[in-house]
Amino acid sequence: MRLKDEQIARLAEKVLGDLERAQLVEQKQGRGAVLAGIKAAIAEDIRQEESLEHDAEALLEQTLKAVGGQGIDRHRMLKMIKDKLAKERKIVL
Repeated sequence: MRLKDEQIARLAEKVLGDLERAQLVEQKQGRGAVLAGIKAAIAEDIRQEESLEHDAEALLEQTLKAVGGQGIDRHRMLKMIKDKLAKERKIVL
């Protein structure tokens, strides 16, 4: 899922605001530094998901070429490949 920088910033604000209201976070640095860390974490997660998607598509194409692609549900196979890669890479989808 591709998010714009503005959307990531709003999401980070929401996450930090929720954590502050629930008193689950104690800031040792300024709010800006905490927001920057949250934004970086979200952006990295999105980058990992995009990489996973790309790798899964490539693996699917290789698999379809190898078996001829007949009688295979492309969407189901893609989901299976993504799930397997996510588990191997310890990515939560």
